[in-house]
Amino acid sequence: MSQLFVDNIKGRTGGAIGAPSGVNATGVVTATTFKGTSGEFTGNVSIGGTLTYEDVTNIDAVGIITAQQGIRIGTGGTVGPVGSGIVTYFGDGSNLTGVVSGIEVKSSDTSVGTSLTALNFTGATVTASQSAGISTIAIAAAGIATNAYSGGLVTLDLSKDEHKVTATGITTLTVTGGTEGDTHIVRVINSGITTVGFSTYFLFPSGSAPSLPTASGAFSQISFQVNRVGAAGTQLFATAALNFS
Repeated sequence: MSQLFVDNIKGRTGGAIGAPSGVNATGVVTATTFKGTSGEFTGNVSIGGTLTYEDVTNIDAVGIITAQQGIRIGTGGTVGPVGSGIVTYFGDGSNLTGVVSGIEVKSSDTSVGTSLTALNFTGATVTASQSAGISTIAIAAAGIATNAYSGGLVTLDLSKDEHKVTATGITTLTVTGGTEGDTHIVRVINSGITTVGFSTYFLFPSGSAPSLPTASGAFSQISFQVNRVGAAGTQLFATAALNFS
């Protein structure tokens, strides 16, 4: 049974009056039901049962609060621990503020937005896979590709790093473009009896261009680094590995 402690009950003129119905001589409320339209307490109130009340704006409590709707958490406020320490919010979340609504994605240090909820990396040089619960994204290095050329005058596009040349008859290698310091590999595969030569852009050790094999089906590899490009003339520092078998 709940108890309400009452001190110094007085009449209108200040004189003491007897205890009202439901209040014993020591000022303790003994009634099982106590009703009123308003009240004020300057000390502590102890309630042994369940306190039920409505239309409350602010609650400052220690312990477990069971609420049905309209819970608001002010700035800097905290909730928990309640049970397992998890607070569950039901609804579409439209009234929540100060939460992350998406992922910010940047391209070349420029933001493309924060409302994104998915990232799609797959493309021509990107693949995604999953195994044993682990997702893997593979991104091919930019600029690494194989350009295939046939015989005659072969102009290698130096925006790519790897090149394959199927040489037929008289084949001459030259280049276009390029960036100083870049390295390139050229695979030369003979198709029929072949003679392979090089433009003046190619500079070999000791100043002598190698003699590539002429037999059909022969394999050779030319490696070079771009020394310079531009009006002064392109220079490629090249070496050759001949006649793989």
